[in-house]
Amino acid sequence: MRVGEYVSFDAVGLAELVARGDVTPAELQTAAREAAQAVDPRINAIVETWQADDEPAPGSTPLAGVPFLVKDIGVAVAGRRMELGSRLAAGHIARGDSALMRRFRRAGLVTFGRTATPEMAYSITTEPTLYGPVRNPWNVGHSAGGSSGGAGAAVAAGVVPLAHGTDAAGSLRIPAAYNGLFGLKPTRGRVSMGPDADEVFSGLAVQGGVSRTVRDSAALLDQIRGPEPGDPYFAGEPSRPYAAEVTRHPGALRIGVLAQAWGGRRTTAPVADALSRTVRLLESLGHRVEEAEVELGVGWEEFVLAGARLMAANLAASVDELAAAFHRPVDSSTLEQTTLVGYHYGQRVSGPQFVGALAVRNRVARSLARGFDAHDVLLTPTLPELPMPLGAYGEGAEALDGLGWIDRLNDRSPFTMAFNVAGTPAMSVPVTADAGTGLPIGMQFASGYGREDLLFRLAGQLEQASPWSGRTPSVWAGSPTSRRG
Repeated sequence: MRVGEYVSFDAVGLAELVARGDVTPAELQTAAREAAQAVDPRINAIVETWQADDEPAPGSTPLAGVPFLVKDIGVAVAGRRMELGSRLAAGHIARGDSALMRRFRRAGLVTFGRTATPEMAYSITTEPTLYGPVRNPWNVGHSAGGSSGGAGAAVAAGVVPLAHGTDAAGSLRIPAAYNGLFGLKPTRGRVSMGPDADEVFSGLAVQGGVSRTVRDSAALLDQIRGPEPGDPYFAGEPSRPYAAEVTRHPGALRIGVLAQAWGGRRTTAPVADALSRTVRLLESLGHRVEEAEVELGVGWEEFVLAGARLMAANLAASVDELAAAFHRPVDSSTLEQTTLVGYHYGQRVSGPQFVGALAVRNRVARSLARGFDAHDVLLTPTLPELPMPLGAYGEGAEALDGLGWIDRLNDRSPFTMAFNVAGTPAMSVPVTADAGTGLPIGMQFASGYGREDLLFRLAGQLEQASPWSGRTPSVWAGSPTSRRG
């Protein structure tokens, strides 16, 4: 299969070709590797590839035979490196598959490489010292977002139709918005974090993926959802497969709109215009759309402080464990400045402060849950501004302490983290783009706990009404220029 044909299919479409015998998984992997060779030198999304030895049975699942990439954090592949985007873990080789990797294999996905992440996934832009910045395929001078920025750039550029990612503060939705993709953060407890952890970042983090089509993300979640033995809790099983929800009509939904973010960061004009166009589209589809007043349940400063304490304390524990395992120092030779100050901040978080931060998590979850009493779905911009230029997030970061860095990330992405704290599902949908620059603009939709089904129905409807799959970035594996280069 030629690369130009390969990129014209989504993951489900490729798996259907395999099931019919029109193409083999090995031929798809060859096309994916050629696509990577064509575009990755310009976007730096992939830190390593290998020759996969998986041999999925054709037709065994809706994704059997599809080339796949995993993020360099959150999933372990037996015999392969997992370095967390950090010099502290450089060269680390996983001894065995994690539970999630076993599920990827059972899904028939053919994993042949790993994508870049910022160090310890502790940023919303992917510009690690270890492997260098990931560039946005729509404009290589701009960030691809984070922390699943490598996944977002690789999918957007056509290397794979979908890729693994994680999300603790927007890390699936931000790259989806930056790269013109679909990205859904599942409900807390929907996908197991076991067996080595019960929660990651005290329940803020979840596992998932980014894709070019809604049905691909639905098929992926169907394959990886559900508990592992010993999980502390799990979300109840859906009444039908998520893949079946994508083509179901969502009905006339009550959609509440939050145009301006908590915390005071103003939505810029291009994004506000995109939000207005999205509202008009929703109204044309029969939904009742109105402004919403959604309370966090705590003040913004208290929200940021609690998030910083939870994330930094977890970071400090992880860093200490890695340093002990690899016999490496914890200093500027192994950690970037922003990670190092986060580590030191986390060391100072007391037990009572940590418990207090968990209490804030509970108040936010209770408050946002009440917002879904009045609305089926909440709509916000995924981000208040267009994709940032590379380097913008780090300007002046040397003057920030651990709390200051988390405050900066929340200020730049004020709409996303609340739904991590609440544990409710949220998705970024690439409904539109900026007319002036051509850069993608994502719209975030959130629903109540366990209601991914509702989000998939709405996303499927939006994809039909305002298709985005025909929009391709300047760095695209399917273009003749890319295949020559």
